Amino acid sequence: MKIVVIGGTGLIGTKVVTRLRGQGHEVVAAAPSSGINALTGEGLEEALAGARVVVDVANSPSFEDKAVLEFFETSGRNLLAAEEKAGVKHHVALSVVGTERLLGSGYFRGKMAQEKLITAGRIPYTLVRSTQFFEFMGGIAKAGTEGETVRVSTALIQPISSDDVADAVAEAALGAPVNGIVEVAGPERVRLVDVVQRFMTAKQDGRKVIADAHAPYFGVELDDQSLTPGDGVRVGPTRFEEWLRRSAT
Repeated sequence: MKIVVIGGTGLIGTKVVTRLRGQGHEVVAAAPSSGINALTGEGLEEALAGARVVVDVANSPSFEDKAVLEFFETSGRNLLAAEEKAGVKHHVALSVVGTERLLGSGYFRGKMAQEKLITAGRIPYTLVRSTQFFEFMGGIAKAGTEGETVRVSTALIQPISSDDVADAVAEAALGAPVNGIVEVAGPERVRLVDVVQRFMTAKQDGRKVIADAHAPYFGVELDDQSLTPGDGVRVGPTRFEEWLRRSAT
């Protein structure tokens, strides 16, 4: 089966491509660097010819409000139009748990716009909504840095390894469209500030971490329901400490 992975050279995309190729499928790792650009439409028609499934794990190169909305809306329209023309039977997209609860953030407004295009379109689909990746903890710490302190929200999260996300996305690509949402999360529900502290301790980062219930996340204040999944979530097996050990080696 031919599968096109949009964003196929990124963190999740490379892992999804490897998994699908390992199962014998013809997989196109689509990215601007390979001449396939969903934002401009370049190369889409050729890449999608004969494809049965398209997996979209691409992310906006800018998190500025206007730019991120334009990215998800424009690339989403281009991609869905090209899929319809090519006769694609299943569109799989990676999104974020809690998107609809965080619309005060420009980034999440962009993700919601992407989801709405998919659900309103004619291509059968599966939306895989993931919690925060373990790999993002360094970026979250950077965003909260003020001099030698790091201010982080106390809200609950249920973070997941990128390997477990890739497993879920690849499984969705090979399954039937659900025309709905599949949530995936890690095995531990923890405070965001605590997991950032564990990350920084493991990296021997001596900056002081400060717990702050009002610390923003992508420009919005969180509560314990903002980023946590609902019932029926698919739980990945990798625990944070195990991921830290793997990362160290």
